Amino acid sequence: MIESLPLLGAGGYPAAGLDFTAVDIRTTGLRSGRVVELAAVRVSADGSFAGELTTLVDPGPGVPPGPALVHGITRGELDGAPSFGEVLGPFLDLCAGSVLVAHDLASTGAFLDREIGALGVRMPVLPGVSTQAAARSVVRLPNYRPATVAHALGVPTWPGQSALSGARTVAQLVTGLFGRYGLTFASPPVLPGLPRFADGRLLPRAEALPAEPGWMAEAVERIPGGGAGDAYLDLLAGVVADQHLAHDEVAALAAFASEAGLSEGHVRATHERLVTALREIAERDGVVTAAESRELRQVATALGVADAGELRPTAAGKPARVLVLGTTVAADRLRARVLAEGVPLAKKLTASVTHLVADASVPADEPRLVRAAELGAVLLDVGVAPVALGFEPPPAPPVATAARIPKLVGGRVLMGIGLLLMFIVVVAMFAGTPLAAGIFLAVFGVGALLGGWWLAEPAPR
Repeated sequence: MIESLPLLGAGGYPAAGLDFTAVDIRTTGLRSGRVVELAAVRVSADGSFAGELTTLVDPGPGVPPGPALVHGITRGELDGAPSFGEVLGPFLDLCAGSVLVAHDLASTGAFLDREIGALGVRMPVLPGVSTQAAARSVVRLPNYRPATVAHALGVPTWPGQSALSGARTVAQLVTGLFGRYGLTFASPPVLPGLPRFADGRLLPRAEALPAEPGWMAEAVERIPGGGAGDAYLDLLAGVVADQHLAHDEVAALAAFASEAGLSEGHVRATHERLVTALREIAERDGVVTAAESRELRQVATALGVADAGELRPTAAGKPARVLVLGTTVAADRLRARVLAEGVPLAKKLTASVTHLVADASVPADEPRLVRAAELGAVLLDVGVAPVALGFEPPPAPPVATAARIPKLVGGRVLMGIGLLLMFIVVVAMFAGTPLAAGIFLAVFGVGALLGGWWLAEPAPR
């Protein structure tokens, strides 16, 4: 149903004048199963909002919704919700004449294909964009989960587990990626006509705002991703970022992974990898709080990993915590560099921020600059930040080549004169010149050689 369009930098077909429809879903399975929630947000290429929809989807009477820990949907909420056939009409009406976008386009497209195929509906191939693949092409990050990419690009994430929160984030990602990085299409997107259906029925779900995220929400952004095929690690990272884990919840997640074809060994190795990475991040930050130690032990126990033990900070002094302000590519790449270096990247200014970096898009009267100085944070320009933060060595001092040319020429001329005098002394001595005269000329020759060498010798760095 959806074809991923190849993207280029400058030189292709621009997105100006196009609309994007960002799509996100919640499902009963990790790789296969049924859709239980669908959301779509339509935006113009310039970021203008054009419409949205969201609805729960009943996969069928009595069909389990999958782990509520992941998407927060219970079977009771699905009773009375519309079927996928009932929501397809409004969904296609919103998508008509636009490029579809999903973070993991292949996975989302496969679920939509199965649902539409089960209805017997014939669909043309729709043009699509993966924000995950687009982000990989422009920034280097430890992982490419939606929250990590959004943080690196300075895009606010919408809180909550709903598909609508995910679709809103993806909509901002795609407009940011095309607008800020100048991405273009390798060929003009073909926007086919879509079938029309009678008006359907939608049932949006009510969702309470989540609690303020703890330290793990920040830590999982710095955990290296398992690659395109390790969806279970990404799922676990998202769960521990939002809340604690209980043993029965982990059992449900493991069953979820088993249904997707993952072996027990793979699941166990993924649990160990997550706990090890969280421990290393907690220790590397230099300060281990009682809450961090307690929460890590709780997660390790729930995941069936050997006790995390006593955490020992490894960094000396106050650890860096960086807040980067700005909407330029340079600011995005610095945020990505901070995450890639394993340094905490702040989302807002607090007393724990040690360095505030601003780019040219931040006005001089930005209140956070003044407040950061009052809190004792180091203020940096985005251009010097990589060196100031220790990510890169300081540049070698420039060599004043032009200023040294006269000395170099003069030194070599003087050395030439010294060599000539020494040659004359040798010839004169063989011709019978008195010894005193030879010594006199030799002294001048040696002096000229030493003086020329001193002038021509490169200055110490």
